[in-house]
Amino acid sequence: MKLHELTTLRTRKTQRIGRSGKRGSYSGRGQKGQRSRSGHRIRPAERDIILKLPKLRGFRNKQKDENPEVFNLGTISKKFAPQAKAGTPLAVDRALLQSAKLIRKDYKGIVKILGTGEIAFPVAVKGFQVSAGAKAKIEKAGGSVL
Repeated sequence: MKLHELTTLRTRKTQRIGRSGKRGSYSGRGQKGQRSRSGHRIRPAERDIILKLPKLRGFRNKQKDENPEVFNLGTISKKFAPQAKAGTPLAVDRALLQSAKLIRKDYKGIVKILGTGEIAFPVAVKGFQVSAGAKAKIEKAGGSVL
């Protein structure tokens, strides 16, 4: 085989209309107007919607306050009653809640304990927000809120 004997695959050319011949002068495009012109392009509807939106200036992407992860005293009482030892308060902190799978391991937001339910053993709550009712119940059971 020699270099001048190489051939390429023949691809069919797209039909160029509007050049007289079999199709006639208008060639299926009709008469005047945008659709009869070469290279016409109809603007998409999304573009019109974008243009109608008001142009507001300035930085508007204000961060939303994160909602706290909320727990009740009853949930803590059920989950950690087997671990509680008589006399010594159980230290309830972020690591304990993550190990019990009550919050995600990568959760770094606010955690709040509410007063619904009862607690029968002393707990030492550290690093959380605690409601007034929950604080009263924890201190009544012999625990503390740090």
